[in-house]
Amino acid sequence: MSLLPESLASWIVIAVLLFWFVGAYNRLVRLRAAVLQSYGTLDAALRKQLDFVQASITAAPPAEAPANELLSSIAPLQASTTQLGILLGATRSRPLDAGGMAALATALQVWIGAWQRQHPDAVTMFEPDGTLARPTQQQQQPSLQGAPDPIAWPEPSAAAEIARNQFNLAVKQYNAAIAQFPAVLVAWAVRLRPAAPLL
Repeated sequence: MSLLPESLASWIVIAVLLFWFVGAYNRLVRLRAAVLQSYGTLDAALRKQLDFVQASITAAPPAEAPANELLSSIAPLQASTTQLGILLGATRSRPLDAGGMAALATALQVWIGAWQRQHPDAVTMFEPDGTLARPTQQQQQPSLQGAPDPIAWPEPSAAAEIARNQFNLAVKQYNAAIAQFPAVLVAWAVRLRPAAPLL
């Protein structure tokens, strides 16, 4: 008779722990899904930027420019566009892989640099909320609240910067959640790894 209360207490503790584990797991899965969903939006925005640049590369060259000079000036932009497209395709299948995201971020910076060298007067920067940012030359001070500096996108649209900011915020929330105790135990048990933002 004395074993019944202890047995009942054990079952209550097990039930509470199970409900807590399921609740914590569901929360982490929702945050992970938010990262994946925001990456889908970012992926679409980056593909639109790539299409814009590819269209500018394949557009008819100016008649006054020598063919060999034109090809040599476009070659770095074409190469970086191809590289970014390949890495974007690889990242699409594993957007939570930190190494893949770091490679994509590097390729993105190289691509943006190649575009700016080719078209120095055709760059537009937007703040994370979509408002027009300062020109590239004035972008000396770091952004407030730890946000990455805006990117000077080739296509004059705020969609890519807004999508990048939303993805980075989703990654930040997900990473914070899987690092909190005791949710870190759930993340470890189900092998949830930190994601990387696109900087």
